[in-house]
Formats: sequence, C-alpha cells, structure tokens
Amino acid sequence: MHSWLIGYDITCPRRLQRVHRVMVNYATPIEYSVFLLVGSEKDLAHCLAAINTRIDARTDDVRCYPLPTRGLQERVGCSTLPTGIQWSALPAGLWLG
Repeated sequence: MHSWLIGYDITCPRRLQRVHRVMVNYATPIEYSVFLLVGSEKDLAHCLAAINTRIDARTDDVRCYPLPTRGLQERVGCSTLPTGIQWSALPAGLWLG
C-alpha cells in the first residue's frame, strides 16, 4: 500500500463537481479539492484515468504527490472532527493531535 496526495484546480464549476464525485470513490477528502489516496499503483492509475476523462487539460490542473511510507504526517490547527473522534480511515499520523 502506498499513499498519494492528490489536489486539483478545476476552472469550470460543472467539471469541478464531476471530478469531486469521482475522487470520493477513490480517495479520502482532506480539504475540498485535496484528497488522500491509499492503495496500489493500479488504484492510482484508475483514479487518474477517471479524472482525466472529466477535465479540460488546457485549463484544469491536477497534481499527485507520493507520500513517503515512513515520513512525518502531522496536522496543525483546528481539527475537522470533534474532540475525541478519530477517523480510522486516515493514517494514524493525520488524526493524532
């Protein structure tokens, strides 16, 4: 299993909604247009292929960054979850605070 951070900037609201609907099928939303995909390279390829059919490559921007397996994963600032609630679908380092 690998982890990737995928973010996008979509210029058309309609395409933005379509890309978001695709992304929630493959990855966990971290912010509105930033997702964490945990899976195989094949999972990543399927996700990016699905997104590619829904964007305009001339104006939209999709970026994917691999996260190191044993790298530091930290969250600072206000938690998006109530105190005492931990979402186990995220790697431990993202929800420990």
